[in-house]
Amino acid sequence: MKLNRNGIKDYSVWEANQVELPKFDYDEMLRRTREEPKWVHFGAGNIFRGFIAALQQNLLNSGKSDSGIIVAETFDYEIIDKVYRPFDNLSLLVHLNHDGSLEKKVIGSVSESLVGDTARTEDWERLKIIFRKPSLQIVSFTVTEKGYSLTGMSNQYLPDVIHDMQHGLKEPKSLIAKISLLLYGRYLAGAYPVAMVSMDNCSHNGDLLKKSVQVIIQKWVDNGLVEKGFLDYINNPSKVSFPCSMIDKITPRPSETVNRALEEMGLEDTEIICTNRNTYISQFVNAEKPQYLVIEDQFPNGRMPLEDAGVYFTDKRTVENVERMKVTTCLNPLHTALAVFGCLLGYKLIADEMKNPQLRKLIENIGYKEGMPVVINPGIIEPQAFIDEVINQRFPNPYIPDTPQRIACDTSQKIPVRFGETIKTYVSHSTYDVKSLTYIPLVIAGWCRYLMGIDDSGNVMELSPDPMLDQLKTYIEGIELGKAETVGEHLKPLLSNDKIFGVNLYDVGLGKKIEGYFKELIAGQGAVKNVLEKYVR
Repeated sequence: MKLNRNGIKDYSVWEANQVELPKFDYDEMLRRTREEPKWVHFGAGNIFRGFIAALQQNLLNSGKSDSGIIVAETFDYEIIDKVYRPFDNLSLLVHLNHDGSLEKKVIGSVSESLVGDTARTEDWERLKIIFRKPSLQIVSFTVTEKGYSLTGMSNQYLPDVIHDMQHGLKEPKSLIAKISLLLYGRYLAGAYPVAMVSMDNCSHNGDLLKKSVQVIIQKWVDNGLVEKGFLDYINNPSKVSFPCSMIDKITPRPSETVNRALEEMGLEDTEIICTNRNTYISQFVNAEKPQYLVIEDQFPNGRMPLEDAGVYFTDKRTVENVERMKVTTCLNPLHTALAVFGCLLGYKLIADEMKNPQLRKLIENIGYKEGMPVVINPGIIEPQAFIDEVINQRFPNPYIPDTPQRIACDTSQKIPVRFGETIKTYVSHSTYDVKSLTYIPLVIAGWCRYLMGIDDSGNVMELSPDPMLDQLKTYIEGIELGKAETVGEHLKPLLSNDKIFGVNLYDVGLGKKIEGYFKELIAGQGAVKNVLEKYVR
């Protein structure tokens, strides 16, 4: 069995192995998309292949759309060269069910795959043509929050951004400058409308994208590189919109277990590849089945009926409430809690952590006891049902190869939203007392303990990547396991940092409580386990 245009024509082989194939005229889809493209997506990774591309396939299968998606990659070009083009842009989506069964389907909604780099001349020229087409309705993104950033940790513009502000019309280097240049071509071609839709898992993603694009284009105007009319075009929501969205689906790196199952099925070339950019990819994508995508309904050039594929379209406030429900209460803070204590206790799978009664009770207490009282019900998704699904179905799924080490990446960037927002709500609430919080402060203390780089058995532990890691380590230097007296004033600069926590934790009355938990967590080997057993009930 080969995953390519010719290989999927042998229906009987795929059907015998219970693999669902595309139910539309593939060649006709390619023709229509090339002539009148409607959707370009930037970010060719697993969340796109395992979720967004599958949404459009649902519409193609049902006859509610006749065009596919053109995908472009501006960061890790090996994804295009190694898992798109060798397989004719097809991929195999494998849903990992809780009972261990695998649901398999070939995703064929991607019509073209392009490298978004001016050095790849043919690809770049094709992107320029696509952006000039009046038919283009959606330009979407899954490039991570870092993709929209114009500044580094010092709040200074990044070198590539500085280059782009001066020379971006010739050879743009940053994603935002590339997008801005392509939009300039669309403006010159007729100022055609389009929706720029961030689908990244970050707060106010559409606003973040818009602001970055505005900064680049304003610099171009100031430097005399483009006319002010282009900036007016970008700022006109009837021409260019930047809807906010909330996305939720776990698509972890390819699983060796799934790989072996596909090999036994007879599928060829299932190699799992680690690119030079440290992206794990294969011709297949394994993912959990639950998924959510909520989008602000602002599409000045129209859109396909993605609501028929399960997407929620609503107003901006509702998107914000859904996002807040997920990232501050019902999922993300629970994930971070499991990540921190999972690393300290030596776990390698989130699902295995859910078998630990203290860890399970910890996230139940964070979600149900401390988070739910202050969450806003968005109306379109019920918070109680959402968190029930997370705790009882999604996290315990033993077939999802997701690790606490992966979730622990970039924790310093996540804490202000995942925990800081709830803390701030308690501070401002008329009836809830922030000092009554127990489990959120315990996780923050656990994270400080994690930063020591020593697990609960006293062994050196590798810390996950974090842009602030070097600075964070300096706060912990000098603290020794088993010596509470070494804590001293070390934690104060960290716990008072309102950029990390959203608030000064001492000012709101939690700093000393967290220090106390921390001292207990460093009492010696096994202290983390003992503290969880002491406080989590």
